[in-house]
Amino acid sequence: MITPASSNTRGFTLLELLVVLVILGLLAAYVGPRYFSQLGKAESKSAQTQIAAFAKALDAYRLDTGSYPSTAQGLNALFQKPQETNPWYGPYLDKPPPADPWGKAYEYRFPGQHGEYDLFTLGKDASPGGEAENADITSWAPASRR
Repeated sequence: MITPASSNTRGFTLLELLVVLVILGLLAAYVGPRYFSQLGKAESKSAQTQIAAFAKALDAYRLDTGSYPSTAQGLNALFQKPQETNPWYGPYLDKPPPADPWGKAYEYRFPGQHGEYDLFTLGKDASPGGEAENADITSWAPASRR
């Protein structure tokens, strides 16, 4: 025989659930901005690391060919042999050059205005200048910024 449920059992009240939701909301409001600020720093650091890797590949390319790739050849010359380039002992990258952490292509110019070549990304906002994750990340940045 099935006995009816005891009247002593009790669930959570609506007020108790609302208090828990408010506490969770406060925690999210406190932790969320800290987490997302770290995410922006990680993307900027990733772009700096990729630019440094491209710089090493560009130097290896120059040692083999006697010159850096032209602006028209771009960073793809580090992965796929340009038709008019001899000798070429690449590929100098394991895979085609990736986009920056914000999904845009790195910009490359040879000859450069700031050095033998210019290699940079305009950051999250994709416009010159900016601060934090919107800052430009360049191959010619002073070591104190890296």
